[in-house]
Amino acid sequence: MLAVLIALLFANALFNFLVWPTFYRRVANDPRARDADGNPTRFLTVHRALIGVALVLGAASAIAAIVALL
Repeated sequence: MLAVLIALLFANALFNFLVWPTFYRRVANDPRARDADGNPTRFLTVHRALIGVALVLGAASAIAAIVALL
């Protein structure tokens, strides 16, 4: 049972580290990401925050899995 939970934590971490940086590049290149003056819009700011939280949770999952292995 513990092995399944560890695998799930690692899978979550891997998903977050593979998917969200790619998604961020797409969001950053979206025309809605910047206004006419080149300043970040709420669209970009909100997505940065959401992606940041997802990456922190991914790191926490990886750390929890490593701790569980020890």
